[in-house]
Amino acid sequence: MRPQVFPENLTGWTAAQVRAAEAPLLAAGEPLMRQAAAALAEVVREVLRDRGAPVEQGPGILVLAGSGDNGGDALFAAAELAGEGARVSVIATGSRVHEEAAAAARAAGAHWVQLDAGLEPAVREAAVILDGIIGIGGDSPALRGDARTAVARIRELLHLTDPERDARADRPAIVAVDLPSGVHSDDGSVPDPTVLPADVTVTFGAVKAGLL
Repeated sequence: MRPQVFPENLTGWTAAQVRAAEAPLLAAGEPLMRQAAAALAEVVREVLRDRGAPVEQGPGILVLAGSGDNGGDALFAAAELAGEGARVSVIATGSRVHEEAAAAARAAGAHWVQLDAGLEPAVREAAVILDGIIGIGGDSPALRGDARTAVARIRELLHLTDPERDARADRPAIVAVDLPSGVHSDDGSVPDPTVLPADVTVTFGAVKAGLL
């Protein structure tokens, strides 16, 4: 990826401020999730091009889809990319998924894989991993249950626990949806180190204070 340059005085916004700004737009029927997903899909296309694997060549994309809106953003983006030729695998990391987004992804050709048997081959085949597990909701961002299990296993498979072995050019690019799951959106704290370190973060609406 090309380096990103940000203004020196970039402003960060809290989760409460972001929700307050979004509320009138949602009430007016603005399709914010679809807009976020379209922007996310475009960044993933750029990441794939930079890695020499444009989407029309059928690269693998692994989506970690949580129960909330970030999971929906990731699945709607995955639907766009699958429709253009990408081989999309989805692992549901929560008790449910965003139904409309999941239906769109399935209709475009994405397939669901099981955490226990399907995670490792999906990681091995992926050019990009989309981290759509959790976002700005909840009091604590610490991963739990299947989400934590999936991230811990991916960290092992990609040697992310050993910086000297983390060969970024030879592993999937990790794209965080809104912010890396496990990082507090307001203050950047990480209560549990089981987090996927993002190569690219696509944040929506406003820069989350925790990213700064």
